[in-house]
Amino acid sequence: MSALDKIIANQSQYSCSVETLGECKIDSPVRHHEFITDGERILITENELYLRELAEKLGHNPTFERAGPLAKIFHDPSWTRVGIVTAGGLCPGLNNVIKGLVEILSFDYGVKSIFGIRYGYAGLNPALGYQPVMLDPDKVDTIHELGGTILGSSRGQQPTDVIVDTLVRMNINVLFCIGGDGSLRCARDIGDECVKRGLKISVVGIPKTIDNDLHFIGRSFGFETAVASAADVIRNAHVEAKGTAGGIGLVKLMGRDSGFIAAYASIANPVVNFCLVPEDPFKLDGPNGLFTALENRFAAGKTHAVIVVAEGAGQELFKDIPDVRDASGNILKKDIGEFLKRAIECHMKSRKITSSVKYFDPSYTIRSVPAKGTDAIRCYMLARNAVHAAMAGRTNCVVGNLGESYCLVPIKLATIERQTVSLKSDLWRSVMEATGQEFYFAGGERKARMAATMSTMAP
Repeated sequence: MSALDKIIANQSQYSCSVETLGECKIDSPVRHHEFITDGERILITENELYLRELAEKLGHNPTFERAGPLAKIFHDPSWTRVGIVTAGGLCPGLNNVIKGLVEILSFDYGVKSIFGIRYGYAGLNPALGYQPVMLDPDKVDTIHELGGTILGSSRGQQPTDVIVDTLVRMNINVLFCIGGDGSLRCARDIGDECVKRGLKISVVGIPKTIDNDLHFIGRSFGFETAVASAADVIRNAHVEAKGTAGGIGLVKLMGRDSGFIAAYASIANPVVNFCLVPEDPFKLDGPNGLFTALENRFAAGKTHAVIVVAEGAGQELFKDIPDVRDASGNILKKDIGEFLKRAIECHMKSRKITSSVKYFDPSYTIRSVPAKGTDAIRCYMLARNAVHAAMAGRTNCVVGNLGESYCLVPIKLATIERQTVSLKSDLWRSVMEATGQEFYFAGGERKARMAATMSTMAP
């Protein structure tokens, strides 16, 4: 069941409308800007046929609130105290988002009290002893040139009631949570607890998922930089593979449950011959297995191969190994990269095929680089629209972009389930065409059919 199908089937649980803390009565201090009209909405899809079908099932056109500055705001900038949290794993662009938040708060709204919370949600648990840092435009002036986050990060939730107690004690009335699926679920818990207590605290998320696996937010920041950096590694793997007889360049990329980075990187640098993603289970042995596909490539006269595998691919190949979870509750994936390296080497040796596997795992390198180009621009745009939303009293929402427009999405919708690569999509069709891997996998199937036919024929 797709995310939209799940929404249609459970309309009472899901809404496209963002929660608000109350009526906006304060004149916005934002200058030289064309304000959006309160209540402007954006259609959630540009596909007219699909939109018509959704409207029939829902009884209305599904839309999200357009993001941007409003003429009237809820929070008084003079009394506003802000907290900024970066949670989960590192990702290109975190510092760009921090810089954007601080500059828009300072320059557009004149907010003076901006706290950088250290080491994720752990920094909001006083028992752990992490002191916040004060942020201003001077302090964040050049941080976009650095990878990572100047605030530090951590995985896992802290007790929600303790976090909200800390926000109350610090008089924070706006909290920005920069994080992925798990981190945004934590933000939703905080927002729900604030509403439960009747607290006028805006909790607004900025989607940070290098895997690009959140729904309804468009492309998340850091993804384009990760793809560009991965393409460079793939080029090096290709050079290594071609440098030896039977060379195989094996590159493991991030993607626990979604193979977007592996898929896009394979298209961005189409020297890849096999792209393996979590959404498409594969076998090692047999006529349709990876081993046979590799043999088919070499048998066709090719002297090398490049394989890109997402970290969550091939987990079904690990037998009788118990699951281990990280601090955020995510199942830690078994190391498919090392596994494939050993398996391919053993198979080629057993078949007396000359081969050499060169293995690359650039995961931590890729996620630690600064954001580049349009990715850096996206970071700033997400940050500025998050500030406008928070100051207008929106809460329990995350900023996304649909086409050229930015919108506000309830966190509950953005985290409804992980977004994955559809094996029927143009994206996956493009991967098949760029790699040609179907030819090599199908070659084994044709051989098996021919062998079966020959075995039934009279001598």
